[in-house]
Amino acid sequence: MVDFNLNDEHNMLRDAIRDFAENEIAPIAEQLDEKEEFSLELVAKMSDMNLFGLTIPEEYGGSGMDYLAYIIAVEELARVDGSTAATVAAGNSLGLGPVYYFGNEEQKKEWLPKLCSGKVLGSFGLTEANAGSDAGGTLTVAVQDGDDWIINGSKIFITNGSSEITGFAITQAITGKRDDGKKEYTCFLIPHGTPGFTTKTMHGKMMWRSSNTAELYFEDCRVPNSSILGKRGDGFKQMLSTLDKGRLSIAAMGLGGAQGAYELALKYSQERVQFGKKICKFQANAFKLADMATEIEAARWLLYRACWLHDNDLPFQKEAAMSKLYCSEVMSRVVNHAVQIHGGYGLMREYNIERFYRDQKLLEIGEGTSEVQKIVISRYIGC
Repeated sequence: MVDFNLNDEHNMLRDAIRDFAENEIAPIAEQLDEKEEFSLELVAKMSDMNLFGLTIPEEYGGSGMDYLAYIIAVEELARVDGSTAATVAAGNSLGLGPVYYFGNEEQKKEWLPKLCSGKVLGSFGLTEANAGSDAGGTLTVAVQDGDDWIINGSKIFITNGSSEITGFAITQAITGKRDDGKKEYTCFLIPHGTPGFTTKTMHGKMMWRSSNTAELYFEDCRVPNSSILGKRGDGFKQMLSTLDKGRLSIAAMGLGGAQGAYELALKYSQERVQFGKKICKFQANAFKLADMATEIEAARWLLYRACWLHDNDLPFQKEAAMSKLYCSEVMSRVVNHAVQIHGGYGLMREYNIERFYRDQKLLEIGEGTSEVQKIVISRYIGC
């Protein structure tokens, strides 16, 4: 029997995070966006709400909740501000996740309690200047030297990569060739402060302007063999698994962002008067709002079903790609309609819908473009 009702724990979590987002994030989101300011104060407040490590077992300092709870949390943050949601999404999916799923016990005990506390963030170094959708185009190389590895290369567009509280970067590098002649990829957990490892914060972004985004540089960066995450040669599998789960959080950002944009448009249309009546009474606008509401509901249940599959240890990868594709593109359509309903005011920074319009575009690009999602889906359906 299919039950579409969320449990009390999920509903309480949603209410708590919605209240937090509206009272703590909304009043300063525009200011942070304008200044391109990453707020450590907000991170601390979200840490107090245990928004980092939601799905990690309590023995490592987490909350031990299911993946749907985490996705609801990201959704509610994105309903108010994409940058803040990105910090939590990357902190959990890209920072915590790989350590928990692939790290050895020593790495877990060293890093997971710090990450779950929110006092330390981790980043995931995959994308390079010439390796975006083609992750196999990685040029970063790690060469073994005795019991150490020497890493050279760079990464770009790394979320949470250079904040004051970022503790490490999980970095994929080429470590040789496999028996079949293909490149061997290995992931390394490299603490900040390691000689030869530097970061540079990226500015001038169109979207997620108050999220921390960085370039990572490795110049003869020497790390011990114990820095390998999991096993040598497992890097590509780890990357794919991380992206599968990460797609759910990006989908949640699309869903939450669409919900927030829809609510802004609905509220504005109920207040704005033209030709003697509220503009929501004009069929052109009413139909836009009806389409928005319908697509948001469809997106929500597609994503929640993908989470249910994950939480029940069932194959979820196809549905994760579908959710990421659909939710991000639903938000694209919703914000476009929402700006149109706002008219000229929708183009002004003083109206929040302008920020939602900018923030949306990243969702069709980050953690696999819409085109890549279609490739993934087509393979699952036998094409």
